[in-house]
Amino acid sequence: MEAEVREKPRPNTYQIQGRTVTMPCRVRDACSATATWMVSAKAAQALLPGPELEIAQVLPGRGLLSIACIDYRDNDLGDYNEVSIAFFVHKRGDRSGIPFLGAMSDMMRGRLPTHIIHLPVNQSFTCEAGRVIWGFPKTVDEIEFDTTGDRARCVWNRDGQNVLKIGLPIGGTREFPEHALSTYSYIDGALHSTSFVSSADSLGVHIGGVRLALGAHPIADELRSLGLPKPAMMSMWLGKMRGKFEAARRC
Repeated sequence: MEAEVREKPRPNTYQIQGRTVTMPCRVRDACSATATWMVSAKAAQALLPGPELEIAQVLPGRGLLSIACIDYRDNDLGDYNEVSIAFFVHKRGDRSGIPFLGAMSDMMRGRLPTHIIHLPVNQSFTCEAGRVIWGFPKTVDEIEFDTTGDRARCVWNRDGQNVLKIGLPIGGTREFPEHALSTYSYIDGALHSTSFVSSADSLGVHIGGVRLALGAHPIADELRSLGLPKPAMMSMWLGKMRGKFEAARRC
């Protein structure tokens, strides 16, 4: 009988560009503006990189896409801007609960995992750290994120072309209690899951008011394949966000 092959555990510390990053990675102060759309599950599935994940359907044939703009002001990986484009997903075979209604309920409670398809940042250190530690699809791009006034405005450019411009309402007085969340990624072709916790002050949930314009970059065409630009379901503002990320674990 062949000996059982055990997975080598992921390390607790990483050397990135001459600096040591220790798990968990902590976020002490950030703000984020996130918009969510309902999109074709079939079109979204075509943008996933492997067969292990499937789009979580909240209605027959419909899944959820989020675009988040984040300003990390005090983070173990530095001070940088980030844009996240993600789908809500299931690992194949893991679905449970009432069809469709269960997925929507899990999303609202922060229990539905995500898979990020694009994660541009504007600093090289966090880009390398994100790719090495978690397998996140980070790239170094031009990101302008302005949160002065009553709206958040974000512009993302890659390779000299505009990907998107988005404006979202900001403001809120509610508290976002600490939630345990997870996201899937691929490291060396193998599916991994990253657990993290997040909380925030100055939470605001807004219906309407999201303005999205897509540019000429091929990523903008990916978003067009999902039916964007169109009105978002909702948006969320987190004025002072905190959290911590554990190391990725192989699924």
